[in-house]
Amino acid sequence: MVFKRRNPRTYLQMLAESFWPRGGWTRAFHYVRHRIHRLPDNPRSIARGVAAGVFVSFTPLYGFHFIAAYLSARLVRGNVLAALLGTFFGNPLTFPIIAFSSLKIGHFILGTEFDEAAHATLFGEFVGAGQDLKHNFLALFTDTVAHWDNLIGFFDRVFLPYLVGGLIPGLIAGVVSYWLSEPVIAAYQKRRRKKLKDRLEKLREKLHARAEERREKN
Repeated sequence: MVFKRRNPRTYLQMLAESFWPRGGWTRAFHYVRHRIHRLPDNPRSIARGVAAGVFVSFTPLYGFHFIAAYLSARLVRGNVLAALLGTFFGNPLTFPIIAFSSLKIGHFILGTEFDEAAHATLFGEFVGAGQDLKHNFLALFTDTVAHWDNLIGFFDRVFLPYLVGGLIPGLIAGVVSYWLSEPVIAAYQKRRRKKLKDRLEKLREKLHARAEERREKN
């Protein structure tokens, strides 16, 4: 294959780069911004896609953010690829802030409290829920009794508050990202069209000059 890596990455390298890209998060951010600017769509559609991706980053749908971003972009008539790139807003550097704020807001709205002293840590909650999912899946093929305690606790203490609490900051971040990205994308596309137009004019002038030279020679 033409685009196949000369030295394929190992699974450990892929996992490490998901937390810290080879060029760093600053370079990754500039790459995503560059890709968004060059998308072949109108600025409003691209901005709506970015907003949808940013909004989805505030949901606890880890592992399904791309699917949720796709559906959200279709719902708001935004650019799907821009929505997928917009999920970059949620990364290992921002997830702790997003999770903490969403949980706090969610528990406040629901009138509950996430007591870290009484319950497992946030990471422990995810691990416990994953263990129950694995155990219950294997229980389908054996006589083992299914376990639901960790999943129920995860839903009550983490997933539901996270989902409810992420709506407000997610909507705010999505609206802000729309109003910030739309004029920037429009200005970039206008400047790019002008550059292409100038190049075309120069090419026409060069071709016209060559044609005149041929006429003079003949």
